[in-house]
Amino acid sequence: MRSGTLGSSVSEPAAVAERLAGVLAAVAAAAHAAGRDPAGVRIVAVTKTAPPDAVLAALDAGLADIGESYVQEARAKRRAVAARRADPGTWHLVGGLQRNKVRAAVEVFDRVHSVDSAALAAALAAAVRGAPRWTGRRLPVLIQVNVAGERTKRGVAPDAVPALGAEVLRHAELALDGFMTIAPLGAAGEGARRHFRALREVRERAEERLGVELPHLSMGMSDDFPVAVEEGATLLRLGRVLFGARGSGAWRPGS
Repeated sequence: MRSGTLGSSVSEPAAVAERLAGVLAAVAAAAHAAGRDPAGVRIVAVTKTAPPDAVLAALDAGLADIGESYVQEARAKRRAVAARRADPGTWHLVGGLQRNKVRAAVEVFDRVHSVDSAALAAALAAAVRGAPRWTGRRLPVLIQVNVAGERTKRGVAPDAVPALGAEVLRHAELALDGFMTIAPLGAAGEGARRHFRALREVRERAEERLGVELPHLSMGMSDDFPVAVEEGATLLRLGRVLFGARGSGAWRPGS
């Protein structure tokens, strides 16, 4: 799988498709090693700081899921993509969410990976109630879990998951269907395995405590996604391995 800088090649579907083929082969190998069906793994193409052409390249290469970290950036890109393509894909918020951005977030995103408090869950539910695009539907959400207990990362402690899960389930506007985690910096590859396994165990305990099925585990990035697949990931958040290393510049709304 080639890298490269985040420049003109990022907007070329052929370049993204070539990298994607390598990723899919790695996913299939990891899934088979773990006795899993590779079809149970979805790739979320993380396009934060990349231009709208990167989103179009991912969609043209056959990916359907787009991941962004910032509401304003994602809103501008989704509008740009929708102007050029009838189906803009499914958009995932994979970064933290401030409560003052919640109303805008539910207008842009189709899934939120980063619920980390009862207050945020309540704000999301209230925003969904007031959003016409969600009439008759629920917003899928994941609880972000800080499995490594890192002070610099968001997410709830594993022991706090059942209580927060119960709070999320109280809101008819939200559909809780799993968990997300970020492995510690420097814990790539095999070093991330115990953290991914810990999230899977969190999910197993939560399903038993809450009495609901929670099928999704959002874990695994460019440096550790095969291990994440082996440990049960259903949503992989991949950026660099698909688009190459970020260059010195970053796309911003209006640029």
